[in-house]
Amino acid sequence: MHIVTISTGKIAKLHIEGDGPGRRVNSAIHKRPVSQQTDPVSIYVGLLGLEGDQQADRNVHGGPDKALYCYPIEHYAFWEDALAKQGSDLCPLPHGFFGENLTIKGALENDVFVGDIWRMGELECVVQELRKPCFKFIQKIGFQEAGAMMVRTARSGWYLSVTQTGTLKAGDTIQIEAGPRKISITQQNALLKAERRL
Repeated sequence: MHIVTISTGKIAKLHIEGDGPGRRVNSAIHKRPVSQQTDPVSIYVGLLGLEGDQQADRNVHGGPDKALYCYPIEHYAFWEDALAKQGSDLCPLPHGFFGENLTIKGALENDVFVGDIWRMGELECVVQELRKPCFKFIQKIGFQEAGAMMVRTARSGWYLSVTQTGTLKAGDTIQIEAGPRKISITQQNALLKAERRL
């Protein structure tokens, strides 16, 4: 299990389409790779996340409990297929497309439990919760059903808090120490699916 890509983003205006003329909101969902396996640049990570990464709404992404957003590379093929069926020209999708900071390989939502300790590079982190898809994600991916699909298929990714700061780079291995193992990210998705009646 390892980090494939590290991505950061700056706050910018995101156009949200609606029944009327739409509106523009601040968002940092557009992430760009800053460390890749072909160029594994070391990036400093503090208690609030990656150096150079911004968050427009820390209730959704950011703050100490949502410092890093992880997303499995294994899910990319699913979304590329879904987008192709929508007639999208976005594919192939670049890493960071889902707003994630860490594109990882080797762990899926069923394997990841709230409270697990992750060690990678110089960091120690704790798994906090699933990513709940919001209107910004739906706008970015380009079709209304995407948010429900993310929850129903448990392809949400998850947030980490940072308990030991330091540097990180693409290619770093991830070691997991099991926490209480009371609820997995997949199980959190199932609860959210029932709550939202998706």
